[in-house]
Amino acid sequence: MVTYRQYCPVAVAAEVVAERWNPLIIRNLMLGANTFSGIANGVPTMSRSMLLKRLDELQRAGVIETEPKPGGRGSLYRLTEAGADLVGVIAALAEWGRRWVDVTAEQSDPGYALWAWCQSQVDRDALPGGRVVVAFTFPEERPINRRYWILIDRHDAELCHSDPGGQPDLTVEANSKAFVDWHRGARTWRDVLRSGEVTVSGPARLRRAFPTWNLHAPVFEPQFSELAGQEALQTASQRSSSSSGRGRPSSRSPVERRRGA
Repeated sequence: MVTYRQYCPVAVAAEVVAERWNPLIIRNLMLGANTFSGIANGVPTMSRSMLLKRLDELQRAGVIETEPKPGGRGSLYRLTEAGADLVGVIAALAEWGRRWVDVTAEQSDPGYALWAWCQSQVDRDALPGGRVVVAFTFPEERPINRRYWILIDRHDAELCHSDPGGQPDLTVEANSKAFVDWHRGARTWRDVLRSGEVTVSGPARLRRAFPTWNLHAPVFEPQFSELAGQEALQTASQRSSSSSGRGRPSSRSPVERRRGA
């Protein structure tokens, strides 16, 4: 990490937290991503080698910790108590961005929108019984970023970058900016449909239900930040004592638990 050579708390904190990509990595961990691939899916334009470097730096800084993945290769990544204490910082950044920064077409990555949707923004109570597969095509994107699938039910939501097989229940074709604007609540579903920027094919009941599955909720809503911070700190504390046989904490993110997901 680059040092500012200042003892000011703002400077020393910025060396850790404000390093390029670190706020997004910390955000992903707060949203419940705890594997390398899960974290990487939330930063699709970041190289894997850079992600490894940043994770190592955050671990040495005491923001995250790792543990062996049970029954498999690789590691699980967790926020330490110090890392969990950053919930309010990330929430404040999100609120500032919503208030003062306009989202451009370049920033409207549909892959990230679908990842965020699956991580914390699914209205599970609105889902039908059983699993639903939705195929997405974004014609204006590069071939590698053009097609996605989500597998979703009331217990889980998974984003796939390759065809999971079988016929999808719904097919969505969309302009990336229009879809992202709808996903984040900046435009209505009726508006993007009427404009022709989004089209949906499939059974009528699923077409009608599809927009209700999106909470349109910001990743870090201001009213959640204090409680989410308390829960994240509690989770970190529980994890540190789990070796004493007190059990494992919930795998859901603080934001999901606040929403009752």
